[in-house]
Order: sequence, then structure tokens, then C-alpha cells
Amino acid sequence: MVNESRKPNVLMILTDDQGYWSLGCYGNKEIHTPQLDALAENGMRFTNFFCTSPVCSPARASILTGLIPSRHGVQDWIKGGNLREDGIDYLEGIEAYTDVLARNGYDCWLSGKWHLGNSFVPQKSFSHWYVHQKGSGDYFNAPMVRDGKAVNEPGYITDLITDDAIECIRNSKGDRPFYLSVHYTAPHNPWDKKQYPDKYRKMYENASFSDVPQEKAHPQATYVYSPEDARESLIGYYAAVTGVDDNVGRLIKALEEKGQLENTLIIFTSDNGFMCGQHGIWGKGNGTFNLNMYDYAVKVPAIIYHKGRIAPAVSDTMLNHYDLFDTILEYCGIEPEKNEKRPGKSFYGLLLGESREDDSEVVVFSEYGPCRMIRTRECKYIHRYPFGDHEFYDLVSDPGEKENLYGRPEYENTVEQLRQKLNEWFVRYADPELDASREPVRGNGQLCRSGVYAKGKIAFDQNRKRHTDPDGDPGRNG
Repeated sequence: MVNESRKPNVLMILTDDQGYWSLGCYGNKEIHTPQLDALAENGMRFTNFFCTSPVCSPARASILTGLIPSRHGVQDWIKGGNLREDGIDYLEGIEAYTDVLARNGYDCWLSGKWHLGNSFVPQKSFSHWYVHQKGSGDYFNAPMVRDGKAVNEPGYITDLITDDAIECIRNSKGDRPFYLSVHYTAPHNPWDKKQYPDKYRKMYENASFSDVPQEKAHPQATYVYSPEDARESLIGYYAAVTGVDDNVGRLIKALEEKGQLENTLIIFTSDNGFMCGQHGIWGKGNGTFNLNMYDYAVKVPAIIYHKGRIAPAVSDTMLNHYDLFDTILEYCGIEPEKNEKRPGKSFYGLLLGESREDDSEVVVFSEYGPCRMIRTRECKYIHRYPFGDHEFYDLVSDPGEKENLYGRPEYENTVEQLRQKLNEWFVRYADPELDASREPVRGNGQLCRSGVYAKGKIAFDQNRKRHTDPDGDPGRNG
């Protein structure tokens, strides 16, 4: 039975670079994800959930704060300021929903990836802090921060993140609710043979990978795979996802053993989408230059489960990560302070089976540096500042986004209307001191705080090359 006398616990499971297509419950016929498929079958699965930015650090900052990158200032993956000696608090002075939860009696714990600056100092009211020193890297001997000290973990990092999270669950106090973020580095690359336990690799050595067709290399691709590299990487990618799935099962078992499963809201999503050869791209938004906003990059898996409270359902409501801030707080019985600069809307009622009155009018917005997107159910417009190239897709006739219709006379009025909505929306929610449309974001990493807070420094790495080897892949760090 759900304990109505106390606020629910929250378990946030966040993966890294996971395409929505990479789960059985989203239609993948070969990948082995029974734990997550069961969560989806018994909870609510979302088919139109989008990230705020198709790269990790900005997306994660938007989840925590409910703000867009042009408001919180994290506009590319964090390359500078992660370590003790050069640590930068990129979200200094910005409230996260974990701050609100902590003020309302929650214990807030983090196990896994942070990648929002200064990994050695606990931030955003997390009282437990076991994080990756940078953001991603090798799955064995991973550089982590434990008790404020740098350590290299010899085990498989997906298991170790779970081990730490399970200890948090076991040590939780029955009279205090907890919020637990479990942030896996998987299935982010590297994907070579030495990265995964053999039991996962063996599952996919004979796979056809028919759900992931390898298309001709995109003309703007920043990384090009040979057929041999593509197959090896797919084996590793699938193995990493299955490793996460096994560990989700361990987390659920720990909640059951503690008697807290029925008191816990479980949210599963990824920071951004990912392409493993779709559109001829290996990567996400920075898998091309110009930066891209394909659905494979901006659409994410999203499953929300609470035993005995959320009825099984599949929702096609269009939602964005910036909607999570108000939703989590409302679900926990907390009314957030009004902030007109947060664009998100709570979908708490949707989780309880209610309809959203404005569902027919919902559009979603995403940004990555000077690249911005507005998407409706029927079409998508992508605007690149200052000169283009712009894109327009009719998603009804072309759901795969194969034909850019921008410039066609018959779509001119539609494009103008979408452009106006996009301009108005970003004027409303962006901070002029941090507006990313003026920044030279190339997808190669953020070096320091942006906008006026850069103090005249160059905030974004400008060294961008077309890569043909794994060590040069910019996605390795984002």
C-alpha cells in the first residue's frame, strides 16, 4: 500500500546518450532490456519526450533547474572546470529542484555522473556525493570522487554506481523521504571490447542490428565509422544498455527489501538522444557540424513508475525535460515558487490519468548554441543563427526527416509562423546576458562560464575537425 502519511521517495535514473529506440519497450527487437520493459508495462511510457539540448551538460542542467541553456548558461558539454584545481560552479546562484526538496525535508543523494563543473564539491543540496570526476570515459578504472577524494574504481562503473546507490537506499531513514539520482555513464562511448563484461558482449556478437540501419555518412558528420567499427560499437552500445537494465533490476530489488518500493516514484530517462548510424551519424547534436536537431538526437526514452499509484499507460503527449522541475515537486506535495523564466509545466495530473487541457496546442523547444528548434506534432523548424542553414520537415509525410523542405514556397507561411513563435519564446525565456544564439558553440566543449560571465575569455573550444578515429570523437566527453 502507498503510505499517504509521508511524501514519496524519488528515484531518478538518468542514462547518458541513450536513444529512445534502444529499448525493447520502444520497439527494438534485439536489445535485452527486461527490467525497463517491465517498468514501462506497469507504469507510464512516453513516446514524445524531448531533451532541452541534445548534448549532456546543458540537458542535465535544464533537468535540475527547469531553465533553458540560454538562461542557466551551460551551453555545451563541460570541458573546463570539472576538477578541483580549475573547478567552476556553472550553476552558481541558480535553484535546482533538489534545493527545494532538501528545504522540505528530503535527503538528496547523487551516485554517478555530474558533469556540471567542480566534481569535488557537493552542489545543489546533495548530502551524498559519489560522482565521476569528469563526465565519461573507460568503464573500468573510472576516475571518481568519493568522500571528496579522487579515486580510481577498478570494477565495472555501471555496477559500482548501483552499489553506491543501494547503500543509500539501505541506509535511508523510514521517517524521512529521500531523493536519489542514479546517473549512469552508460551507454556513452567508449565501446571497444575491454569496456564490458563478457556476459553482455556475448548477447550481441551474432546480432543483426536490423533496428539500426547504417545509412550513408552525413555530409556534415564529425565522425565517420568503417563497417567494422560500426558493428563493434553497436555490440558495445547494446551491451552498455543491458548493463544498465540489469542494475535497474538491482535498484528495484533494494527498494523492495527496504519496504520502500510502494513509497517511491521512479523516473527513467536519458540526458539526450543518440544516433548509431541513423541519418549517417554517430553521435547526438554535435555528431554533425552544423549542430543538428534530428528527432534521434532530441527525443529521449521516458518511463515513470509508481506501484499502486500510476496506472499502466502509453502517452504521446509532447513533453520536455524542462517540465520535470514542477512535476517532481508537485508529485511530492510541494508547490514551487513562481518563476516566470521557467517554461515548463507540471504533468502531474497526466501521471494520475487526467488529460491536459492544452495538449492540442503543445509545442516543444530545444537549443544547442546558435541552433534552435520548434517542434509540433506535424512539423519541425530549425533555425541556425546567424546565417543558416535552416531546416523544415513535414513530420506527417516524412517522419524520418529525410527531406528538408525549407525554402519551398508552399511552406513559407508555416515557416514564418513557426519562426515567430520560436523568436517570441526565446525572447521570453532566454537571459540576454547568456543568450546562446550569440555564442560560437561548435560542440567541442565549454571552457568556462558563458556570456558576460566569461569575463572576456573564449568560452567555447573552437578546434573542430572531422574525425575518423575513436580518440578524436567529440562525443567521448559529452
